[in-house]
Amino acid sequence: MKIDGNNPIDRKDLYKVQEAAGNQGAEKKKEVEKTDEEKDKISLSGKAKEIDELKALIDQLPEVREEKVDSIKQAIDAGTYNIDARKIAQKILEEI
Repeated sequence: MKIDGNNPIDRKDLYKVQEAAGNQGAEKKKEVEKTDEEKDKISLSGKAKEIDELKALIDQLPEVREEKVDSIKQAIDAGTYNIDARKIAQKILEEI
């Protein structure tokens, strides 16, 4: 296709471009229609399977550790829960 200034596009040239694209589509379709033996295959390594199993176990864990929360609540109620202000400040500064 040739573009010269403000001249309109010649429809014949446009048809030729579309026809050429249509031929490429037929070739791609033939490539897609491969036999089962020629298709791509994926196999997972032992590590990948192990990681998948570990992810499944992690997904089964609860998001909140109730026993930890209960023990902290009891310590707060009893007045025995102490907070180290320096550790908190240090963690805050690490996040900044």
